Amino acid sequence: MRTLIVGHGGRESALACRMAEHSELHALLGHENPSIVRHAAESGGGHALGDVCDPRAVAAFAREREIDLAMVSADEPLAAGVVDALRAQGTATVGPTRAGAEIEWNKAFARSLLTEVAPEASPLLRVARDAGEVAEGIAAFGSMPVVVKPSGLTGGKGVKVMGPHLASHEEARAYGVSLFERGRADETVLIEEKIVGAEFTIQAVSDGRTVVFPPSTYDYPFRYDGDEGPGTGGMGSLSMPGATLPFMTTAHYEQACSIIERVIARLAEQGRHFSGVMNSGFFATADGVKVIEFNARFGDPECMNIMSLFNGSWPHVMERICAGALSAEDVPLRKEASVVLYLVSPDYALRAGPAYDFTLDREQIEAAGSHVFFSSAVQSGEGTYRTVGTSRAVALATTAPTLEEARARVVQSALTIPVLEWRRDVGDEGYLNGLRALLAPGPPAGGEPLLPNAV
Repeated sequence: MRTLIVGHGGRESALACRMAEHSELHALLGHENPSIVRHAAESGGGHALGDVCDPRAVAAFAREREIDLAMVSADEPLAAGVVDALRAQGTATVGPTRAGAEIEWNKAFARSLLTEVAPEASPLLRVARDAGEVAEGIAAFGSMPVVVKPSGLTGGKGVKVMGPHLASHEEARAYGVSLFERGRADETVLIEEKIVGAEFTIQAVSDGRTVVFPPSTYDYPFRYDGDEGPGTGGMGSLSMPGATLPFMTTAHYEQACSIIERVIARLAEQGRHFSGVMNSGFFATADGVKVIEFNARFGDPECMNIMSLFNGSWPHVMERICAGALSAEDVPLRKEASVVLYLVSPDYALRAGPAYDFTLDREQIEAAGSHVFFSSAVQSGEGTYRTVGTSRAVALATTAPTLEEARARVVQSALTIPVLEWRRDVGDEGYLNGLRALLAPGPPAGGEPLLPNAV
């Protein structure tokens, strides 16, 4: 069987690793990701460089390589309609069409759908359709702290929250106005109440009808230890041997799973093709769960947690998804803890900077029990690599019976890699236990908003 992966990040590296175990893997990449290039070559397949967001180019590559099964797993290709082009020519493909992926690329649409199927989990919301409506929208929340976000794709970096990012309602207003100044067509800005709670995600696998739920994952979305510094695409992630995280209850997990099922069912009712993974972000609170966002693909880095735990054939899962015959038995996962640690350019999330050269002994790290998943890096020599841009360079991922063991293993390997930076508190159980305080019941952060939810 010939399979295709579209994309070049750490998430695609993890998927490529599993796909290459049971198929001849081919890849279309924006840069020569060392992990994906190696897995494709070792499987008897190959790769090419191209625009992963160009539906015609991706479809042509699939025809040229005579691909049997494709997986599109990154937000921008999904929003560009790459799945639509592949399906139109008869290539069996895992991933939602552009219409199905609107749950991610249009946050206003996602909030509207959520208020229909799970209003109890929807934060209070105003949508500004031009710069003049931003101040009005923020004023509607009175003294309540707010969150401001563009409706479109932001790579996990466009959301700003009063407290860690915005010092006042005036700064929130200025940020909202600045989003319209980018000049993007049909721009809208969401203004939401700030929810007090602990974040978690669920990477639900679905064929559009059946939904399979792996354990909850926790992501570290700030640049520095203790959640300091700017927001990022994620500095690491983890999961526990069971379904929940230390600060969650079983009720939180079950409510979140139910919401995902309702959302996928509503997309089907609307005639929107959705298959693959719905990566959903939630707040666990004293009053249940609130939805942060929906993503129409695996998270990065959370995909690496699930692929590290996965104990089957991913091409088989892809076949079952495309056939509309997925079952929980198709996605076997080891009941262990998993930890993913991202190592990044010193300039990551801070500034534009130069390329950095670093060394890494992949064979030694893998012999010690961790996967090496490259992301924004290319190989420059034997055991030497260079960062691409100022994004995340490489991730280390492992599983173990306990979180403490998994964390110790990736940290030990990270210490052998010079130049790159990483968070020291990823996987720290004290950090996770401290999140329980966010679930304590208490009065709301501010007065009641002047206007109800509006989409």
